[in-house]
Amino acid sequence: MSLPAKSRGNPKVSVTRETVLAVLADLKDPISGTSIVEAGIVKALTVEDSVVRFVMEVSGDHAAAYTTLKDTGESQIKALDGVKSVSIVLTAHSAPKPPPDLKGSRSSAPAGPQKVPGIDRIIAVASGKGGVGKSTVAANLACALAAEGRRVGLLDADVYGPSQPRMLGVSGRPASPDGKTILPMRNYGVTMMSLGLMTNEDQAVVWRGPMLMGALQQMLSQVQWGALDVLIVDLPPGTGDVQMTLAQKAELNGAIIVSTPQDIALLDARKGIDMFNQLGTPLIGMIENMSTHICSACGHEEHLFGHGGVAAEAQKLDVPLLAEIPLHIDIRLAADGGAPIVVSKPESAQALAFRKVAKDLISQGHA
Repeated sequence: MSLPAKSRGNPKVSVTRETVLAVLADLKDPISGTSIVEAGIVKALTVEDSVVRFVMEVSGDHAAAYTTLKDTGESQIKALDGVKSVSIVLTAHSAPKPPPDLKGSRSSAPAGPQKVPGIDRIIAVASGKGGVGKSTVAANLACALAAEGRRVGLLDADVYGPSQPRMLGVSGRPASPDGKTILPMRNYGVTMMSLGLMTNEDQAVVWRGPMLMGALQQMLSQVQWGALDVLIVDLPPGTGDVQMTLAQKAELNGAIIVSTPQDIALLDARKGIDMFNQLGTPLIGMIENMSTHICSACGHEEHLFGHGGVAAEAQKLDVPLLAEIPLHIDIRLAADGGAPIVVSKPESAQALAFRKVAKDLISQGHA
């Protein structure tokens, strides 16, 4: 089909859903030979503010062909009048092999976000890049909520670097009484599950996207979480399969973004924020970690990573700055020792900062 030329100077031109569907109708499904619209591959098509978004739900056995098809569709839609940007998500039906299980079989999960039985609220703790202390924040936040009397679960979804077993002082492998249900571990009032409990501490997890998605679904649906007020999910850094799967499979009540104040970290944090916006997940607020350092010898205060960057970003996004957590050796020692600072030194200024976040989340109805 012939496409209308780009109109550079006419702000009134706007693209419609029907126009996009007309372009997609000319793209042939390599399996059925019909258009990808007729084949039911195009899902969740939206056109808002000149931004086109949709999902291509395809067979994993023909991923290469569909990747080429996705690129073609993206370039043709971008050529339409009034289109600012195009976001196409390619998802696969099948996985090459299932993730490891405790002698259980994988159950089919219903499509669309589902409420996890027994769990009232789910909060994702995320970061744009690694090394900003996201997992430390997640562990301390979970313990702080438990100290406030909430029934708390912690899901370590950072599958490439699962650190919650070490931080919460948990070891051993979870039991499975029936070969399907997985019994989580518990410490400091927090019910916890992590892939790190199913692998050796020094064993790398070398999995592709579908295997990661399968593992996350298992930890959500097969773990016997019991009745929880809130489940904290420690996500891997960045914007990838795990984050997308969580938002698509579970009803997320909100996300907390952790970042250091330096510009490089904030660049990646903004991408994480945009990802949650695209997935329709509310942003609860931001936490500035390693905000300031006070010398234990002389008391001099230094902002090693800069200061105020996260606060400025939160103000720009009109979301709360939940806390400014200092860079302190006690936080690191507590995490390495298997007892988060909230547990090991509950009256310290560092622990009280996490307790304040927990109290605010409870008062605002997030936890």
